Amino acid sequence: MCGIVAYIGNKNCRDILINGLKRLEYRGYDSAGIGILAPKTAPKSSDPGYEIKVIKEAGKIKDLEKLLSDMDFDGTVGIGHTRWATHGVPNRANAHPHFDCHGEIAVVHNGIIENYAEIKEELVKKGHKFISDTDTEVLPHLIEEYLKSEADGKLLIAMQRLLKKIRGSGAIVALSLKHPDEIVAGRIASPLIVGVSKEGNFFASDMPAVLEHTHHFVIINDYETVRITRDDIQIYDLEGIIIQRDPFRVNWTLESAEKSGYEDFMLKEMFEQPYGIRETMRGRITDGVFHFEEINLSEEQIRNLKKIQIIACGTSYHAALTGKLIIEKWAGIPVEVDISSEYRYRDPIVDRDCLFIAITQSGETIDTLAAIREARKKGAKVMAVTNVVGSTIARESDSVIYTHAGPEIGVCATKTFTAQVIVMYMIGLFLARIKGTVDETVYEKIIEELEIIPNKVQQILNNAGHIKKIADETYRHTCFLFLGRIYGFPMSLEGALKLKEISYIHAEGYAAGEMKHGPIALTDTRTIVVGVIPQDFVYEKMLSNLQEVKARNAKIFALITEGDKNTAKYADYVFEIPKTREELYGILAVVPLQLYAYYIAKNLSRNVDQPRNLAKSVTVE
Repeated sequence: MCGIVAYIGNKNCRDILINGLKRLEYRGYDSAGIGILAPKTAPKSSDPGYEIKVIKEAGKIKDLEKLLSDMDFDGTVGIGHTRWATHGVPNRANAHPHFDCHGEIAVVHNGIIENYAEIKEELVKKGHKFISDTDTEVLPHLIEEYLKSEADGKLLIAMQRLLKKIRGSGAIVALSLKHPDEIVAGRIASPLIVGVSKEGNFFASDMPAVLEHTHHFVIINDYETVRITRDDIQIYDLEGIIIQRDPFRVNWTLESAEKSGYEDFMLKEMFEQPYGIRETMRGRITDGVFHFEEINLSEEQIRNLKKIQIIACGTSYHAALTGKLIIEKWAGIPVEVDISSEYRYRDPIVDRDCLFIAITQSGETIDTLAAIREARKKGAKVMAVTNVVGSTIARESDSVIYTHAGPEIGVCATKTFTAQVIVMYMIGLFLARIKGTVDETVYEKIIEELEIIPNKVQQILNNAGHIKKIADETYRHTCFLFLGRIYGFPMSLEGALKLKEISYIHAEGYAAGEMKHGPIALTDTRTIVVGVIPQDFVYEKMLSNLQEVKARNAKIFALITEGDKNTAKYADYVFEIPKTREELYGILAVVPLQLYAYYIAKNLSRNVDQPRNLAKSVTVE
């Protein structure tokens, strides 16, 4: 939520900031702004010759660009921001950057200041004037106060004092007229990185913002402050002690963060799933055996595991539900799955012989981060599954498995979800082999099947036109129920989530056996029932459920196993899924569900890459 870009270097930065903000649009926003240290047209002799020129606007970045089109200014030092409203409505006054009383300090901020009201009251008593309704506006005024008193006029020290004062979360970046050769920042719980290049240095919320300029990054940790100049970066703790940290290189290309000829990022990323699945498995299968060097547990510790606890939010939660089914079946270890925001606020029992797995696309999800911190306090060993190298959750876990799906720009997870599911399969097999709970022949057959899953996903994608035809005929319906059993159930939840996220149509996912306990009351001629019905051990039960809703005049769209003629007799629409092991059917079934949601949303002229009210990375509560 929110996006930050800042630059200090040898180049003019207006386009750098705007283009960087565009690459952060996937994070969600409702207003945008930039602040640039620009030369004055006619400075007085006593002036520094510069001013901080701030331009901001409610709406999209294109609205900001329209404002800028008639303005002729630039500079080599600047900050930019896309805002997601939390305090104050989306308007120009509440957009960032925000100023101090004299227009000499500009601040952008991603997060929530929980004690802003009491800070604001203190500042008002000291004569500070506020013009917005945001919590962020207290920050430049605090810096102004500290520069006058405790910070000896040093911007970095003022930032350190500020981080000690505030409660809540924030990535905070500040620019000062009196400190024209530096930009400073601080972090509490919200993501912030430094990009390092020969032509200057950057702050950003996420790497895609500056991939055009650098592949070398430094991650900033909680309660650290940073000073960047044109040719240097310095990281400090809150006591002013310097921290040495070398940049690391990422292999993502700029092209991987572009649409590459596709109409939308979401469409591109769905079609990248065969590649993402292969990349996630690459190097982890040797001579028909899974190897996870990342798992920081001995074989004895694995054999002694009494329980696995998986936590996640949103789409990642559906991958966790699949993980529960797979691990319990193959490894014979009891698994509990919790939504992160629920887990962190109850009083969970953490056993010493429990493995704690956190699944998160971004590695920054605030509720999941809080949950793993709670678990570690109680002695749990934490393993993260994430797509973002060096993310906060990756750094704070005992071990981390990266999904290697590449950057995902569309707000709705597609390729990162299937990569997470593949990791769940791999973890299940890895644990099963060590515990000896899967016959060697079965183990080999599962691996053989996993290795050809990317080909079967590609086969489904090659038939996307058939899904589009079904979407074209059904998009006007107003109620969608997604039904599945066992391995199909998490995918039914995911299919419903995808549809409501990007089409804004009411959709619900249910275990098919729950239909008679309430949801069947919704079925009538306006209802589309999407059934995930592979030819597995609950096939006949699932078929019976579909016949029940058919008898109540609902339209049925069935995802069936290739060659299943029986179900086709009852369904209004069918899509055939390539044959695979029943445990692996889910990863194939979810791909047509993603496509179905996409094509319905396109029929309704929705913005599938940036759905309303949603953000890619949920970094505030």
